[in-house]
Amino acid sequence: IGQVLDTVMQQAQTQQLSYLAFLDHLLEEEVAAKENRRLQMALKTARLPVAKTIEEYDFGFHPKLEKKTIMELFDLAFVSRQENVIFLGPPGVGKTHLAIALAIKACHQGLSVYFTSLDDLMAKLKNQMGTNQNGLNKPYFKAKLVVIDEVGYLPMERKEAHLFFQFVSYRYERSSIILTSNKSFGDWHEFFGDAVLATAILDRLL
Repeated sequence: IGQVLDTVMQQAQTQQLSYLAFLDHLLEEEVAAKENRRLQMALKTARLPVAKTIEEYDFGFHPKLEKKTIMELFDLAFVSRQENVIFLGPPGVGKTHLAIALAIKACHQGLSVYFTSLDDLMAKLKNQMGTNQNGLNKPYFKAKLVVIDEVGYLPMERKEAHLFFQFVSYRYERSSIILTSNKSFGDWHEFFGDAVLATAILDRLL
């Protein structure tokens, strides 16, 4: 209010607004400023590597991709249902772009979001286990939506796969995950090094 008071007063005088209309305009400016600060903090907390929106996505690059199906995800109904979204495909087809765009939309809607690569997530989970810390208050556990990028690029040790299973199990039917991977589901047993564990992880994700 302090920053815009003089400008709003001049506008009110020029337009001969009533006192009530002047006050309404002033409070609208304050609410908009607070919402902008909230959004900027949410985006910072989400740790997004870049800002990518759905408006920037080139659907013409993927003629077989159903735009309607993708756009329905931006209603974010899957988050309210505690469901997950998985983007599969080779490198360079826009999986991360779509995941980030969904994360930005969630931030706009007031949802807590956390973005991480699988490698970074596993490093945090292993460090947490090594220090015997209870990590349930960490943002990657608490956030309403967690985006896990680059699943499948490097094989995992069985110990790591078990940690990932515990992570997915904790979030199962509590909150949502968006995951990107260059591996088809049929290859996940090789990536996780254990067919039974891979099946259990997929069961909770799907």
